[in-house]
Amino acid sequence: MIKSCYIHIPFCKKICSYCDFCKIYYNELFINKYLDSLENEINTFYKGDTLDTIYIGGGTPSSLSINELNRLFDILNKLNRSNSIEFTIECNIEDISKDKLQLFKSNGINRLSIGVESFNEDNLKFMERPSIDINKINLAKKYFNNINIDLIYALPNETLDILNNDLDKVLSLDVKHISIYSLIVEPNTKIKDIKPINEDIDYEMYKLICNRLKDFNHYEISNFAKEGYESKHNLTYWNNEEYYGFGLGVSGYINNIRYTNTKSINHYIKNNYNRDEEVLLKEDKEKYELILGFRKLKGINLIVYKNKYNKDLLDNQKINKLLNENKLVIRDNHICICEDYIYLQNSLLIELI
Repeated sequence: MIKSCYIHIPFCKKICSYCDFCKIYYNELFINKYLDSLENEINTFYKGDTLDTIYIGGGTPSSLSINELNRLFDILNKLNRSNSIEFTIECNIEDISKDKLQLFKSNGINRLSIGVESFNEDNLKFMERPSIDINKINLAKKYFNNINIDLIYALPNETLDILNNDLDKVLSLDVKHISIYSLIVEPNTKIKDIKPINEDIDYEMYKLICNRLKDFNHYEISNFAKEGYESKHNLTYWNNEEYYGFGLGVSGYINNIRYTNTKSINHYIKNNYNRDEEVLLKEDKEKYELILGFRKLKGINLIVYKNKYNKDLLDNQKINKLLNENKLVIRDNHICICEDYIYLQNSLLIELI
């Protein structure tokens, strides 16, 4: 049974300089057609599973008007929800209002993910993001207890002092979850030609983040949560579990098939989803299990792995090599990356895969 569903809303009032996600400028002419096609896609592919998580991402879902959001939630009412569902929507600072927060709440949203990215004005200008109004976040806290703040670090010219100040401010907000990512310079973005920050500085920044957020559960490389507030939805990905994906350019994983929808809005609104499918063999699933599972600080459950694949992970020669080099460790029936090597996770995965 599939327990998670991702819904993509690609519309943005403004395109951030670093963003490589599937997105288009907000256009009223497209939105109703898009929602019609989204409804058709759900009607076609959703099999009635009871969901434990729904995540509305983007793009900028909160850029939709009240009427457009009402239409979206009418469509999502087709999805069966468990009594303990985690129901998240991404929201930009400038879109936070009493009316939208009440609308979210009345439609079952119980987790808000707010794109802050930085509190530093120079960083925000570089990312082409608006200034941060703390009052908006405090307003959101009146309606939602479970709030995530997104931050980005390792921007050009950023210093440890700037990052430290960002961390001061996010900690002062007393939210339950913080996602903090090092800037990745992607080829199809406005900043594609900039030089990434020095790796040694990036590493110092990562150590600073881990130290400053030590009162949180550092449960995934870039994610920190108060106990009990880990993202159930994102754990679906990292546990290599199947999930629905609906919307423009979205990915999903159903019946051993990983699929990706068309990124053409013109195709999508004509119900032409052009799904690119990858049928997974057993060895493919095992590969994903390692790539995704080692993102979790707790690592991969050896018993679960053996039950899934009828194979002992400790029989893997490359795994044993990394264990002997103390790059991997075993704790409580889990195998995970040693803390000193978490920052070098990608290098270890290349060695494994």
